[in-house]
Amino acid sequence: MPLTLEIVTPEARVYSDTIDTVVIPTVEGEIGILPGHIPLLTQVAAGELRVTKDGKTSLLAVGGGFADVNGDCVSVLAESAIAEEKIDVNAVEEARARAEKTLKEKFDLEPAEVERLEGVVRFAVAQLTLKARRR
Repeated sequence: MPLTLEIVTPEARVYSDTIDTVVIPTVEGEIGILPGHIPLLTQVAAGELRVTKDGKTSLLAVGGGFADVNGDCVSVLAESAIAEEKIDVNAVEEARARAEKTLKEKFDLEPAEVERLEGVVRFAVAQLTLKARRR
């Protein structure tokens, strides 16, 4: 009995497929979802999401968001998500540097802008960590 996984960001559907298992980073730690899992709604943390299908593991970097497990359907609504093979390390490092510089130099930022920039940094770190592990 397979799971159906869908990962959606405000920009696009990043992933949609039938899978065997998924491990999701949450604010409480990683959780593994297998077919028949109890219903669950949890907050997703920036980190590495692991998908297993037919014995092969795929990795995605995700930003914050929420995951909903209902029956054999897993929906991840993320602020940001990207498959490992699409990560451009140079672009990620530049984005992180710009966000960190703005956070250090600007003292009159609105709280929402501070939160957005911190999210950029967290997602950049998640992407770089994922790529570093695969080298």
